[in-house]
Amino acid sequence: MNGAIKAKHQRLVLVIVALVALIGAGLLAAWALRNQASYFYLPAQIASAPPEPGRAVRLGGMVEAGSLKKEADGITLSFVVGDDKARVPVRFAGIAPDLFKEGSGVVAEGRMGPDGTFVADNLLAKHDEKYVPREMKDMTEAQARQTVEETR
Repeated sequence: MNGAIKAKHQRLVLVIVALVALIGAGLLAAWALRNQASYFYLPAQIASAPPEPGRAVRLGGMVEAGSLKKEADGITLSFVVGDDKARVPVRFAGIAPDLFKEGSGVVAEGRMGPDGTFVADNLLAKHDEKYVPREMKDMTEAQARQTVEETR
C-alpha cells in the first residue's frame, strides 16, 4: 500500500465530518434560542409558580376595572391583570394600544420584577369578535358593506 486513503474511506470520513458539523450547528442553534422563548402565563400560574425574575414571559388576562393608573411622568401605566383565581400588578412605560382599556383582555410581554410586579415591555390589546373600527361604528350595516366593497 502506498499510504494514501482510498476514495471509499475518504467519502466515509467526509460524511462523518459533515454529520458532526450538522449536529454541532443544531445544538449551537438550540443553545442560542433557549433564552429567546417567551412562555405564556395566566395570573393564576404566576401566583402559584412564578417565573424567575428577569426571564422573558407573556402574561395574559383581563385588565381589572378601577386598576388603571397613569403615573406623574405621563407615560408609565400601572394596572392589575387578573383572572378568576389571581391578580398580578403590571407596570408599563410607553404608548398603550388604542384598544387597551379597563375590562379588556391584554397580553403583556415582559419580565417579573424582584418585587412581584410584572414589568411589561410591550402590550397587546385583545378585542372581541364584535370589534368594529372607529370609522365604521356609527354606520348602518348597509353603509359598512358599501364601504368595504369600495375598498376592494
